[in-house]
Amino acid sequence: MNRKEIEQILKAATKHGADFAELFWEHKETTAIGCEENRIERILSGIDEGAGIRVIYNNSSSYAYTNEVNLKRLLEVAELAGKAAQKQRQAVAEPLCFHTPSAHIKLPVEIAPGEIKIEDKTKKVLEANNAARRVDKRIRQVSVGYQDVRQKVNIANSEGVYVEDLRTRTRLSVNVVAGADGVVQTGYQAVAGTVGFELFAEHDPHEIGEAAANRAVLMLSARNAPQGKMPVVLDSKAGGTMIHEACGHGLEADLVQKGLSVYAGKKEEQVASTLVTVVDDGLLPKKYGSYRYDDEGCPAQKTLLIENGVLKEFMYDYQTARQEKRASTGNGRRESYHSRPLPRMRNTYIAPGKTSPESIIREVKEGLLVRAMGGGQVNTTTGDYVFDVAEGYIIKDGEIQYPVRGATLTGNGPETLRLIEMVGSDFGFAVGVCGKGGQGVPVADAQPTLAVRELIVGGRNAAERKDPMIRRL
Repeated sequence: MNRKEIEQILKAATKHGADFAELFWEHKETTAIGCEENRIERILSGIDEGAGIRVIYNNSSSYAYTNEVNLKRLLEVAELAGKAAQKQRQAVAEPLCFHTPSAHIKLPVEIAPGEIKIEDKTKKVLEANNAARRVDKRIRQVSVGYQDVRQKVNIANSEGVYVEDLRTRTRLSVNVVAGADGVVQTGYQAVAGTVGFELFAEHDPHEIGEAAANRAVLMLSARNAPQGKMPVVLDSKAGGTMIHEACGHGLEADLVQKGLSVYAGKKEEQVASTLVTVVDDGLLPKKYGSYRYDDEGCPAQKTLLIENGVLKEFMYDYQTARQEKRASTGNGRRESYHSRPLPRMRNTYIAPGKTSPESIIREVKEGLLVRAMGGGQVNTTTGDYVFDVAEGYIIKDGEIQYPVRGATLTGNGPETLRLIEMVGSDFGFAVGVCGKGGQGVPVADAQPTLAVRELIVGGRNAAERKDPMIRRL
């Protein structure tokens, strides 16, 4: 499509009186490799191409998409979406003057995955699998997943924004199941980034496989976790799962505006310990949640959400920002052309402090150290959450004593942030795919080592079930 055709499509979408129209075109090339039962079970490679058209009138929107990207079909889709926002008078068709906003980050790809043979990608998968299986004879199952995505997008709207972008992401994940004496445990490890095949220059597949396997084996000999209220230290190795779930979603503007966030109406209020600063940043080089432009053509930026415990900002896409007559924060994201954009996190983290991690542990008389988080659930309206602990240890008299399994953490997001008493000088990332509104987008989360005065510890997580098919993908 050339710019003249794009202008035709946008005018067709707005001619019935809509205030705003947007075209999102996508060409996505994906390769996925899966290893199960000690062999390569699947190699999938494909192309998905299509376009979505969004139309907004006042605070209402309509969205239509197609995988036929010729001008005739796109004009029909634009007409369909535009009629959903129809009002009495016809819009005045003014010529568009397209411009491309300046991006604030470069995301170079050193080794394009498309230039790597399938055999070489498969080798990395088998390296991780073999390394995991060599760890211990009690390893029952190893699942390894590899994926690379090359996504080309064109984004244009009736306000004159026009963006072309090329995005490359690569990921490797390992899930291990170990079992002995009727006990089954799992271990998971993943690496990913907005990078090409050079991901493996920094992350050795052997080490990824071994890390997942060691965690599963370690938990076989772990004692059952104690229950009750106690101090909890969240190690930086756990990444920022807690901040992403217990806090991050509540700071997304659509949930705030719908009254579904515990943080609604609390800007400039103290919502966390003065030691806590929370940032959502799309500008971090190579990180999985980074990009030059969001899926509405807005340049990525760094957004300070909480500063020294005070709530400063929410995360906005175009439509939520429009409702408050302000600018987007560049958080408009969508899984593909099939979906309309929503305010979503990118790389979300608690900023490091000044206390050494060793000092934090020495201050704990008796409590729980969390080295890895598992799954969980959060109620964004109340902030209440429950998380599984994938790897935990008992701390006594300032020393790490022994591993425990079956622990859960129960608490309230804002209350947990207020109970943070020490913030470490270290920093650790976790990667994943964040789900919201039926869509998944790549994200990264991070935190330093954190000391929380008190959380409710207890329960038994799913990893203790006698089920050899438990896996995390």
